[in-house]
Amino acid sequence: MKMIEEKKKTFQMISSLWDFMREWGRIIRVPIAYVDLLRFTHAVALYDKRGEDTLWSTVGYDAMARKEIHSGLLQIYANLRSEGDRSAMEHLVVDRIDLCMYGNSQPFRVRIINTLNENFDYFYVKNADASRIYGLELEHLLSPNRIGYFVSGNTLIEDHI
Repeated sequence: MKMIEEKKKTFQMISSLWDFMREWGRIIRVPIAYVDLLRFTHAVALYDKRGEDTLWSTVGYDAMARKEIHSGLLQIYANLRSEGDRSAMEHLVVDRIDLCMYGNSQPFRVRIINTLNENFDYFYVKNADASRIYGLELEHLLSPNRIGYFVSGNTLIEDHI
């Protein structure tokens, strides 16, 4: 396995970036922050169909934390997809939470599954980093597709692109 020796520097959010994000509705309150996801009790390496290490680990939580975290993550997903309306999301569950220890921001990837049709979707929970936010905003401006992301404190939530 190849280790990442040099990682991209992270940049703090400056006040003008906070002002921009507030103006464009990119700041919201969420029930679960990045630090909450760090409360996992165990992690298992995730392998692809060929048995190759993906560099992601599926993390698990004790029963009390799992209930709180899954509920909060479903609310976050509702904010990404339907401006917080959970009425159309009663068949959705958190299927898996993965952590990439080798990524620059050590992101969590959350897999949401529809229990009616087995379709799934992902979103990411990361530490907020100004350079990532500038990149997301630039991609949002240049892409024909909507790029969904928002920040809550030091937590960045973003769509799977």
